[in-house]
Amino acid sequence: MDSRTALTLSIGVLGGVAVAVTAELITVPIWVVFLAWASFFFVGGGVAGWIRSVSSNIVGVVIASASLYAAYLMGGSLLVTAIAVGVGSAVMVQASWVPLLATTPAVVVGFASTVSTVAGKGNDVTVTTISHPGLVAIVACVLGASFGLLSEYLATVMTKSASTETAPTEGSPA
Repeated sequence: MDSRTALTLSIGVLGGVAVAVTAELITVPIWVVFLAWASFFFVGGGVAGWIRSVSSNIVGVVIASASLYAAYLMGGSLLVTAIAVGVGSAVMVQASWVPLLATTPAVVVGFASTVSTVAGKGNDVTVTTISHPGLVAIVACVLGASFGLLSEYLATVMTKSASTETAPTEGSPA
């Protein structure tokens, strides 16, 4: 089977599994899982891509949480929040000086995932429970990168198993 078809099948099946898992077992926003899944492939895939993606996503989550918390501490007005998010955005770009975090869009995925989790779940960054949007976003990012790694692995297995199923050649044992 060609690699694109194998990846199509792998992602198609696992995409459905991800929806069920996030609806019933690990209740994190599915959109964050899919963003982190894309981030995994964007940074190159494989185990190194998993590490790079998760690290970058987590740094983005931390920067977003700090930005939103700073805005809260300064009164939370629109102007203050805009300034705090602007500073956080600048920090995300500066994070790219660290080789592990060199892919700025993967850091942005973590930042955006946190902000969208605040909006989507209705909890702000002052929550001190397991439903803190930063924690929820981190779990979703790890889950998304893990689905990415699994989908890549399954596609590789399907591609290799198809290429090993060749007809025997003359002179080889049957």
